[in-house]
Order: sequence, then structure tokens, then C-alpha cells
Amino acid sequence: MPHDVTVRVRYAETDQMGVVYHSNYLVYFEIGRTEMMRASGISYAELEQRGYVLAVTESGMKHRGSAKYDDELVVRTWLREVTKTRLRFEYAVMRDGVALTTGHTTLAFLSRADNMRPIRAPEDAHERALAACEPA
Repeated sequence: MPHDVTVRVRYAETDQMGVVYHSNYLVYFEIGRTEMMRASGISYAELEQRGYVLAVTESGMKHRGSAKYDDELVVRTWLREVTKTRLRFEYAVMRDGVALTTGHTTLAFLSRADNMRPIRAPEDAHERALAACEPA
């Protein structure tokens, strides 16, 4: 199921035109992803304590509108694909129900103990991710 989280645009996230600078949408994606994972019982902090790291290996976005300073945005996040080693998330950053930016990220599980080498997800995290996955 999609997971929604609300964020308010801060002044530092805007450019001279008062519009959210494009790279800040990746930060909004991270907020959405982190909160969705937490709600699904998969905590980034716990994974890191266990020696796992999730690294973004791919990202993309398409802008259809502009967010501005002090706008209240909803970041809607879906987990679209789960493999033993990767997670693919999709996002819609919306204002008043209208998608301003859509995008995706793919994350790979890495082993902190083994020089950040790709590794299989821990079984419990994999099972929780599968349960939260909503294929397109």
C-alpha cells in the first residue's frame, strides 16, 4: 500500500525564484522511503546496527509543477519491486492532491563488515518488504 508523509517546504530548499530546487526532491523521497520502511517494520537504524547499509543505485524524477516556500506537500511512496538484494520505490510529491514531481529510486543491500560489498537482504527485512510491496 502507498504510504503518505507530510513535509513543509523550508526556505533553504528554494532557489532565488522561491521554487524548490530540484535536488531537494531526492530528500523528500528519502523521507517518504524511510517513513514507509519504518511503518512496515523495517528500520534503517536497526539494519545499520546489524551491519547492513542500503545504497541508492538508481534514481530518476519527472517534474510537472513547482513547489514553493512554505507549501505543505504529501510524499506518497510505494514499494514496487523486491528482490533478495534490491528494493525499488516509487514516489509522488503532491500539493493539494496534484502530483508536482514523480520519481523512483532503487536501493541495494550492502555489507558494512565486508567493504560495502553487495549482499542479500536479511530474511526478516526481505519478508516485510515483500508484504509491503505493491507491484505496478
